[in-house]
Amino acid sequence: MANAPSAEVVAADPRVLALAAQVTESKEQDIPLLLLKLKAGILSSASLGSEESTKIKQDIYSYDLTQYCMLVLRQDHFRLNGGWATAAQLAEILSHCCVGLEAKEDPEEFHKKFLPSAIDSLLVLGRRLQARFIRAIKDEEKQDFLRWFQTVTDAICWLLGGHIQLAACVLQNDHFLQLLITDDVETAILMMSVLHNILKVNSSVLLQVDKETLHSVLDELVYKLSATTNPVIGNAATKLLLVVAKFCKQLVKLLTTRYKGLKGLLSKQWTGKGFDRDLSQLLDLLYLEQSNGKGEMQRQHQAACIIQAMWRGFQTRKRLKKLPQAVTTLQRSFRAKRERELQHLKKQKEDEALKLQMQLQRQRAMRLFHERQLALLKIIHASQVGKYMEEMEGKSALTIQRFWRGYRARRNFHQQRQSLKEYKAAVVIQRAACKFLEKRRRRRSLSPWKDPKGLTDEQRLALQQKVDDYIKLHPASQMSEERSKELHMQAQEKLAQFLLRSRLDQRAAQRRETLLVQVNTDVELLMNAPGLAETTEKDLDVFMSRSVPVATKARQSHNAMLKYTRWPWWKKLGDEFMEDDVIPDDDLNAELGTLFIGGRKSC
Repeated sequence: MANAPSAEVVAADPRVLALAAQVTESKEQDIPLLLLKLKAGILSSASLGSEESTKIKQDIYSYDLTQYCMLVLRQDHFRLNGGWATAAQLAEILSHCCVGLEAKEDPEEFHKKFLPSAIDSLLVLGRRLQARFIRAIKDEEKQDFLRWFQTVTDAICWLLGGHIQLAACVLQNDHFLQLLITDDVETAILMMSVLHNILKVNSSVLLQVDKETLHSVLDELVYKLSATTNPVIGNAATKLLLVVAKFCKQLVKLLTTRYKGLKGLLSKQWTGKGFDRDLSQLLDLLYLEQSNGKGEMQRQHQAACIIQAMWRGFQTRKRLKKLPQAVTTLQRSFRAKRERELQHLKKQKEDEALKLQMQLQRQRAMRLFHERQLALLKIIHASQVGKYMEEMEGKSALTIQRFWRGYRARRNFHQQRQSLKEYKAAVVIQRAACKFLEKRRRRRSLSPWKDPKGLTDEQRLALQQKVDDYIKLHPASQMSEERSKELHMQAQEKLAQFLLRSRLDQRAAQRRETLLVQVNTDVELLMNAPGLAETTEKDLDVFMSRSVPVATKARQSHNAMLKYTRWPWWKKLGDEFMEDDVIPDDDLNAELGTLFIGGRKSC
């Protein structure tokens, strides 16, 4: 962007200042219509080339109105007020503002950055209009798009007339080559007229560009002469080649060597089409460069050049047909990315608004609470304020403690509940595994012994031989009958003791399993028990024993515990060295006797 004029410069045009202020304060969709005022009310008020006109253009450039015009040309023209017509008028305004303008502040930026950007914007707009014109179906739409396209090409020619150095920039621009490479007759004629104007303005421009650009332009002109029979296209292409041959003598040799079949093509296909004068001049220039003795190899070379030119034109058109698809994909991805960014910004704004609203609600709630507190303090007597504040602090502390204890109890309950489930599952699995192992152990003890399977006669004889050898080496000692009976009796006694001990162990194991099941049942009842506030009479019946002796014994033990707690101090003189939860057995044996605890009796 250019900088605003300093205070030392003469005061700017008030119309430009007012328009710049309106553009700055207006919405984006209203800017194009405001910029159209440059042509109607500002530029047209001064004659071309006058000092007033130069001053107005300088002010327009200084206040960045030309930059606004260039940015609007690159936007989507469906959203503009006025559409393509507004864009074409802005292109004309941009070219008129740049011609005759002398940038006093930073002229290098104006000539090397701003003007090439303006040319590029005009060429981009021309490509869009050309594509719309080719796709249009109705005649009215075609005429409108062609008129707007001609306006843009006129703006380019006007800008080139004011700044000759832009000719090379236009030729080397990819958009210009794509505009020139088209099969449409009307737009092709207009683009060739632009090229003709470029060559008139700067005749040596083709020597300033690179070889690739030069060859692309000449290839397209020769292709148009070989691929079409339209006399208008042929006349325009012939005139362009004639201008190239007249103004650039060095390019005549290039035409004769690169396109060796060009002379035969011009003489056979375009003779008698209405532009014989230009055609004969071009042929004369080409024949001057031609060497004598044109043979068969030269004709073949010319044919190959024509085929290559047509093939290059075909390949170029093929690439250009694929280009809109790539542009569409790029636009789609860009719009999707922009939509995601907008959604993210919208979400951030909503979150910030929600946070602000919650903060306001908290502040409002705190203010109402303090107002109620002040109102209560006004009602309460001054002597009762301290007591009231202590009561409120106590209630607040109790409320906080109640919520904290409830939260901690619920958290611990959920943690213990999961561990209890895992413990119960482990107990069930262990019990099933123990039962399975016990059954398998019993089956093995009761099953009769069977001979080993799979022994052959030879193996059996070998084992028998080993047994006989061992008996010979270790003969059995002689034992009396009395000694044998004594050993028999000892074995019977040990067997009886073992059987008795095994029965006792089985009973103890059954008793342990019963106690374990009883403990698990009690734990489950306690874990699933409701709170004291929610307890009903049915819930109390679950924890009360239906046996009258057990209930009586529990009541007696409870009374004995209460009686012990009510003893005078002199009866508990010996208890200061005992634990707090331990009660002397000698004092309570007479009262307690046997006590039912968790389903068992302890004596």
